[in-house]
Amino acid sequence: MNYILTLLFLVLFALCQAQGTLQPLDIFDLEFAADPQISPDGKSIVFVRSSMDIMTDARISNLWITDLYGNKMRPLTEGRSAMWLPDGESLLYISSESGKNQIHKLWLDNGQTAQITNLQQSVSNLQLSPDGKWLAMTMSVESTASKPSVLPSKPKGAKWADAPIYIDRLVYRSDGGGYTSERYSHIFIMPSDGGTPTQITKGDYNHRSPSWSADSKSIYFSSNQAPDWEYNQQNTEVFTIDLATRTVTQLTERYGPDASPVVSPSGNQIAYLGYDDKKMGYHHTRIYVMDKDGSNSSCLTCSSDFSFGNIQWSHDGNALYAQYDKEGNTKVAKINKGGQIETVASDLGGTSIGRPYDGGDYDAYKNVIAYTTTTPTEPTELAVSSGGQVRRLTSLNNDILAFKKLGEVEEIWYKSSYDGQRIQGWIIKPPGFDASKKYPLILEIHGGPFANYGDRFTPELQLMASKGYAVLYTNPRGSTSYGEEFANLIHHNYPSNDYDDLMSGVDEVIAKGYIDEDRLFVTGGSGGGVLTSWIIGNTDRFAAAVVAKPVINWYSWALTADISGVVNYWFPGMPWEHEEHYMKRSPISLVGNVTTPTMLLTGENDYRTPMSESEQYYQALKLQKVPSALVRIQGAGHGIAAKPSNLLAKVGYITGWFEQWDAGIEKK
Repeated sequence: MNYILTLLFLVLFALCQAQGTLQPLDIFDLEFAADPQISPDGKSIVFVRSSMDIMTDARISNLWITDLYGNKMRPLTEGRSAMWLPDGESLLYISSESGKNQIHKLWLDNGQTAQITNLQQSVSNLQLSPDGKWLAMTMSVESTASKPSVLPSKPKGAKWADAPIYIDRLVYRSDGGGYTSERYSHIFIMPSDGGTPTQITKGDYNHRSPSWSADSKSIYFSSNQAPDWEYNQQNTEVFTIDLATRTVTQLTERYGPDASPVVSPSGNQIAYLGYDDKKMGYHHTRIYVMDKDGSNSSCLTCSSDFSFGNIQWSHDGNALYAQYDKEGNTKVAKINKGGQIETVASDLGGTSIGRPYDGGDYDAYKNVIAYTTTTPTEPTELAVSSGGQVRRLTSLNNDILAFKKLGEVEEIWYKSSYDGQRIQGWIIKPPGFDASKKYPLILEIHGGPFANYGDRFTPELQLMASKGYAVLYTNPRGSTSYGEEFANLIHHNYPSNDYDDLMSGVDEVIAKGYIDEDRLFVTGGSGGGVLTSWIIGNTDRFAAAVVAKPVINWYSWALTADISGVVNYWFPGMPWEHEEHYMKRSPISLVGNVTTPTMLLTGENDYRTPMSESEQYYQALKLQKVPSALVRIQGAGHGIAAKPSNLLAKVGYITGWFEQWDAGIEKK
């Protein structure tokens, strides 16, 4: 027996010593924890354990349960979005095991499950009434508005062309979904033990975020029901609907979004999110509290310089929990009624298999916070914070990452050459890094532009590092989590001096002595694609570039993107009124300067930064005989990583393009 144990130890030791780097197909082996829900007695946590299926090229999700110490962990069933019932002995959850997303019930004592709905549309925002008898949810409903038509009926058996698509809306197509029918989100209710949902809202408006009153007799929600709501989509208000009479009452009124109402345990107060819309590029989202009738509204977080979301009341109603980002790190705050903020959890992470954006989930029960946590070298795991102590409950990826050598991640701070602004960034060093050697550098730029990268796991950038590149990613001006003023440094001024922030980051890494200055590469997606094309229009110091899903021409983008309303925030007016301003900020205006070999990469179904943007730039480069290529990702929208294989294609084309232009450079 001792001989066998010794042999096993030596085998494991040899495997650890022979660690390989992260490979593209390893993405399908990664697992992520998500959506923790603490039981009514505070003793158990149900969470989602998700991964990617290599055969279906899609994410799969399963429900697991554990105690607060990770000692009694076991699988429950296939599904997501679990909700405890008040008895603590059963759950409701959403599953597509029948072929459509349906609501199911699970009994924990015997493991039996039952489908309790037969819905034709996907359900979201599932909410249980305080008395446990009813469920509220939102579903999409097609408008009944009539459409003009002069088409005669075709003869039986005739084969005519497809009928024309009639459009009379401002927003008529959606990223990844293409041209859409006119549909609106409505609130439905149904008995909690199953049945047929009943629609309780009406009108051609979207109704979101239902929250039950304490007596289960009414529902609070947010909506924009102004006659010109299409042109001011941000201007939502909080409403309540009486279930007996269907009477709708508006509770808030100001210019700006009021959304995501959450009823206090006593039922006497409503917490909600919003801000005064000043038409800035970026606004902090604040937390407000008002009485249940809409009176005495006050801002709980206006004295802080953070933006909040995902609010929950404490069990006693004396405080609120909320998520916020600070310096590229996602946290959970506990906020008392005086507005004092206490951080109760940090290092939250989401389930992205792409880049290191913010995300994550949490649930609060008394002094316990269950949340999803990540590090730069670990995908999202389940953790519990209680009394200042943090326990990580899962190690979902030890079986994979114990035998993989990832790139070491180093945080850096530096000053912008433009005005001395402090900029935060991170460097991923190639696995097996040797400071005495010279490495090529990839500058990878985040999108948004009002977003942030952080100290989070990023398979996409780790795959780049595994190819032998040092990878730099930063949060230039315009990034969130550094205060409202820092984000709005690019207000009506994007792109601009964010270029200087990025170049200063490159210089900072070069100064460390291990970068080959002749082997610099640059890439980024969405807003990062804007900045990549802007960079190569201003400098030729990069050996090659990949411009992913960019905006090249702000004029054409404003008139073709599925978020046309942002022109009122990102620009001083309409394109035809400010043509010079639009063109001054458009990378196409600098295309005559470009000599850098450049690849364009965009999803075929991308309507956020439509393919026509990439096509313009590609054609302009070709006309100048700049070495260039265009990659069209089939079936992909703006979120290319929605399909794991598309993410692998993206990384493969980026690194392949860089390797092609790196091959002829004399190595130092």
